[in-house]
Amino acid sequence: MRPRRRKKMIRLETQYFNLNRILLLAVGLWPYQQSNFTRLQFIFLSTILTTSLIFQCTPFISQKCTPDLVVKVLSSASIFAFIVIIYNMFCVNIEAMKDLLEQLQHIYNEVKDKNEFAIINAYGYSAKRCTAAFTILGVCSIFAIIVAIFWSNICSNMLSKNVTQSRRLPIMMEYFIDQDKYFYLILIHICVAACIGTIVMVAIGAMLIAYFQYTCGMFKISSHRIKHAISINTLGNIQSKKIILILKGIISAVNIHRQAIKLSELLVSKIEKMLFCLIIVGVVCLSLNLFRIASHGDDTKEILFPFIFTTISILYMFVANYIAQDITDHNGDLFATVYDVQWHLAPLHIQKLILFLLQKGTKEFTINIDGLFVGSLECFATLVKTSVSYFTVMYSTQ
Repeated sequence: MRPRRRKKMIRLETQYFNLNRILLLAVGLWPYQQSNFTRLQFIFLSTILTTSLIFQCTPFISQKCTPDLVVKVLSSASIFAFIVIIYNMFCVNIEAMKDLLEQLQHIYNEVKDKNEFAIINAYGYSAKRCTAAFTILGVCSIFAIIVAIFWSNICSNMLSKNVTQSRRLPIMMEYFIDQDKYFYLILIHICVAACIGTIVMVAIGAMLIAYFQYTCGMFKISSHRIKHAISINTLGNIQSKKIILILKGIISAVNIHRQAIKLSELLVSKIEKMLFCLIIVGVVCLSLNLFRIASHGDDTKEILFPFIFTTISILYMFVANYIAQDITDHNGDLFATVYDVQWHLAPLHIQKLILFLLQKGTKEFTINIDGLFVGSLECFATLVKTSVSYFTVMYSTQ
């Protein structure tokens, strides 16, 4: 007899999370490698980001507080507050992230059907493509930010070599030192903080998207199992063996559906406070930067960074709500599949089980944040509309 072939074990973090691993290692947040060095790395990077945020708020101490000063300071400080929040809160929940990866690995190991392998692989490669796209976007953003920071000073030096001009920082900050003497050191600090912040946003955002992509894959597998189980009825007469196969198929579909919901709720519960803070900060950031763009529309230098911050805020809110909407749609697709299959050909007791599934499908599964925000494209539209409303109020009372 030939020895039975064993299923080849594939580690998800090496097969599909390799780029995520590199990005998170760069900022000291990869869950499987938490050594003393990575802790020191996190402290160092967190210090750079936090000091950058603090020095953006210090103008409130050194200057007279006016509405214009508040808008200038908070329009840039809010985006750095956004980054500091996600960086520190992700670190706090790093053990939970590791546990989620291990649960995904366990579910992947339980998959045996080749069609289910194909579904997992499709969603795994989709997550890899999303991570690659965000990485390319992040690299382009870093390049654009560095050029934007140094561009005005380069132009000033080229156009007026013999004229002494006061140097201006790209964003309002106060270091309580001689700004002209240490100007380029300050610029380097801003550049480093901006580059670290960009990597942090890309790394954490791409990792969360990958988690939810696999959750969508689990919903898809559940739909496949339901369809396969009920299709057994069309193969001929209903026999006891077929009934057992149908029941096993329905049970396995319900099990992986429950696992998908459990993983989604567990992930959301761990990052719920982070998401709530990001929603508030994102709306404030978008409103203030829209106001700055409208107020300085004829000055390219003044609107350059507000435009970048506005783009980042809108993009992040859209992607987060799009992923949440995608999970809701995948859950709805499962019950649409249950409704579409030929369940009326099944035995009566199986039809009753399917009716229970259809009744459960009347309650929509959503990503809920503190009972106040439900992740969806409608929520994205609401957040943008709210930001525009605040901007309109500020601009009308200018």
